[in-house]
Amino acid sequence: MSVTASLDATTVTAEPGVATDVPLQILNSGSTVEEYRFEVVGACAAWSTVEPAALSLYPGASGTVALRLSPPRDPSVPAGETPFGVRVLPTSEPGEAVVPEGRVTVAPFTEVTSELVPRGSTGARRGRHQLAVDNRGNAPVTVQLSARTGSERARVDFAAKELVIPPGHADFGKLRVRPAKRIWRGTPVTHQFQAFVAPQSAQLTDSQQVGEEGGRQDELSPPPFEPLVLDGSYEQQAILPRWLPRALILAAVVVLAAVGLWYGLLRPAVKSTAREAVTPEVVASAAQQTPSPGAGAANGGNGAANGGSTAGADGGAAGEGQQSSSGTGSGSGASSGSDAGSAAGTGTPTSARVEVRDAVGGGTSRGSAYQVPAGSTFELTDIVVQNPQGDAGTLVVSSQDAPVLRLALENFRDTDYHFVTPILVPAGGEITMTVDCRQVGRPVQAPRPSGCAESLLLGGTLRTDAAQ
Repeated sequence: MSVTASLDATTVTAEPGVATDVPLQILNSGSTVEEYRFEVVGACAAWSTVEPAALSLYPGASGTVALRLSPPRDPSVPAGETPFGVRVLPTSEPGEAVVPEGRVTVAPFTEVTSELVPRGSTGARRGRHQLAVDNRGNAPVTVQLSARTGSERARVDFAAKELVIPPGHADFGKLRVRPAKRIWRGTPVTHQFQAFVAPQSAQLTDSQQVGEEGGRQDELSPPPFEPLVLDGSYEQQAILPRWLPRALILAAVVVLAAVGLWYGLLRPAVKSTAREAVTPEVVASAAQQTPSPGAGAANGGNGAANGGSTAGADGGAAGEGQQSSSGTGSGSGASSGSDAGSAAGTGTPTSARVEVRDAVGGGTSRGSAYQVPAGSTFELTDIVVQNPQGDAGTLVVSSQDAPVLRLALENFRDTDYHFVTPILVPAGGEITMTVDCRQVGRPVQAPRPSGCAESLLLGGTLRTDAAQ
């Protein structure tokens, strides 16, 4: 080995923000002139240098360079002990490098800033503030929080009276100002107070303790700090706002004015207008327009007689139902009318229903819902279609083989249509429903059916050709 290196002190203390030099002795034990270069290794390499950076020595000669330790005064370098090394590299023989090692203890420092947010608060019951404390030192710090007011009319307290803040972090203390008495109405009262932030000496963790020399830790502890004083204020508002009495008085005046206006002007005018409107001509006209009980009974009797003469024929024609199917469908028709009958021209309310079943892949199934009897015309006004199983496929409602509705089964379960202008179906005409099943639905909590099942309910008025 052609080089020997040693530190004058293997243990050193460095103050943040201050440069500390440690001498490093270099001896050329080789037989040729050699140039040596230096590299600092370890966590402190970022804030350490060697001056000069290179040193040339004759054989057997020695020299001294300085290891300069300059820890920054910020939280990026924590307080405590850190190992380091200095690699000494011979230029001609890099493999013969030596690394003398040592330990540097970064001294703790405390720097605390604080801010009261907001400085002034307002409220009827209490004031709320936050005390922001920022630890800009390199070691955890404990701060004591306290406050006082200038009088006994209010008291100030903190939710937590002590905060432990890691280096480089901030914490918040919640401060509340409570008045001794409430103000129901009147002028606001301002309460002045002061908040105190008292930092304690920086405390090292177990991994940051200095160790062997008992007096070393005391030497690193900074002296006590003066507390930070922050001034604040709380403006106590009245519970009842100033404008409330005036608003109540104004509202009472408006109500009294409205009542006086009604009883003094509007009510007499309304009564006078009503009396003037009741004239003998108006009374006579109203008496003429009122029907007598005898006339109403006579009209009712005539209507019953006329209705009875046609009820049997219309009801029998409307009660027929037919079905035709090209697949495996089934259908039934039903109708209902008024037994009392009606005069010519009013028609008979009629309804019919059919159910069509179809299997997947078996072609379409068709069912007849209603066939208009001879000598009559059916006015179709209402259609209700039901898909209770949730099947998928196509449903077509037709009149006289002309499609009226074409629906996709997957788009509905129950749907209805009502026509202001009725669809006229002449005598002998037929209303049918055709179903093409593509997928059988499955009801909730029930086994899957074997085929699709759809229902059609239609309603309208059946009129005789004489009424048309």
